[in-house]
Amino acid sequence: MKTILTFLLIPVLSLSQEHNSSFPTIEQLFSVKTVKVKKITSAKEQINYGYIVAEDSRKIDIHAWFSGYITKLFADTLYKKVEKGDALAHVYSPEVYKSKQDYLHSLEFNEKHPSPQMLQSAKTKLRLLGVHDEEIKRIDTKRKVDTFTTIYAPQSGWIFEKNINEGASFSPQKKLFQIVNLDKVWVEVKLYQDEIENLPLLTHFSVKAKGISKTYTAQKNLLYPELDPKEATATLRLQLDNDDMLLKPGMYAKVYASADTKSRLVIPRTAAIRKNGLWYAFLATEFKGEYEPMVIQVKPLDAKHYEIIKGLNEGDTLVDNALFMMDSDAQINGIY
Repeated sequence: MKTILTFLLIPVLSLSQEHNSSFPTIEQLFSVKTVKVKKITSAKEQINYGYIVAEDSRKIDIHAWFSGYITKLFADTLYKKVEKGDALAHVYSPEVYKSKQDYLHSLEFNEKHPSPQMLQSAKTKLRLLGVHDEEIKRIDTKRKVDTFTTIYAPQSGWIFEKNINEGASFSPQKKLFQIVNLDKVWVEVKLYQDEIENLPLLTHFSVKAKGISKTYTAQKNLLYPELDPKEATATLRLQLDNDDMLLKPGMYAKVYASADTKSRLVIPRTAAIRKNGLWYAFLATEFKGEYEPMVIQVKPLDAKHYEIIKGLNEGDTLVDNALFMMDSDAQINGIY
């Protein structure tokens, strides 16, 4: 035998007679679960994923500003760690050797016949060829020219590209090395298209790379001005310090983003219903069992709550279940 539960729904039309409200009310004679509109202190949060990449500004391509030959290669393996000022290679260049001799002759001539402009011109030429100041100083003090010239590392980092071997020739157009410094790195984070609008609200970012227990704090750097058309995703660039050198380009990272903590007026998602393009909540009146449909403005806060933008006040009592029955009864009786 089937048991049929009957809910008695009685519309109470009291728009102008009994309650001074903008809507008629619905009287429910069955048990209704209610909830209070309340304030909570929270911060909007979201989780995204991305990859560690090297900063563009920390990649330096090493070119010689002259032609020549590698006589001794110190940066002889890929991914070798170098410090700023380390010798990368000894080279021989007929052009540089001649310029060194010209500078030495200018020094000697200047001692007998002061010619500061000629001396400065010869010195400037060496600098424009990329000859290190230390080598120029040695010519000044020792009055002797070294046949070979040294190419030095302009910054600390790792040799990410090595395109030359000992004994090979080179020209100014040939990239010899690329040195990448990883003291700071980027995280390129993938965002879905519907997450872009809320990005200005997110101010705190923390990053965890797979396999590393440490959590890094990151700074928002740049939202790339184009989307990946295949995935419909945008790329957000974050910058973070990598003093411990644990983060490596290519690592997979999980990014936690949050907004500033804020007090918000909220209701459960179960207490609101969308109808004809509007959001409604059923507000308890001063008479027991009567509920008034109210137009409200809400926006999603998290998986369980809507934030109230307009239409309700803290402490208001709302129906938190059987909204579909309230909705059906209101439609049948033409209340909205």
